[in-house]
Amino acid sequence: MNWDSIKGNWSQMKGELKQQWGNLTDDDLARIDGDRDKLLGVLQERYGLAKEEAERQVKKTLGD
Repeated sequence: MNWDSIKGNWSQMKGELKQQWGNLTDDDLARIDGDRDKLLGVLQERYGLAKEEAERQVKKTLGD
């Protein structure tokens, strides 16, 4: 799925993200609002991931 689709379907995607990354709060998801870079930053912050690992996990879960 491309990021234009993800941003366009953000409401539906939030549930999938919370299932994959349970530490994401509703506030986090509101702040991210479909922005890939913000999602990567929050994942790094919440899970202590390196940027490359956050990118790998996002790509695996959501695609490019």
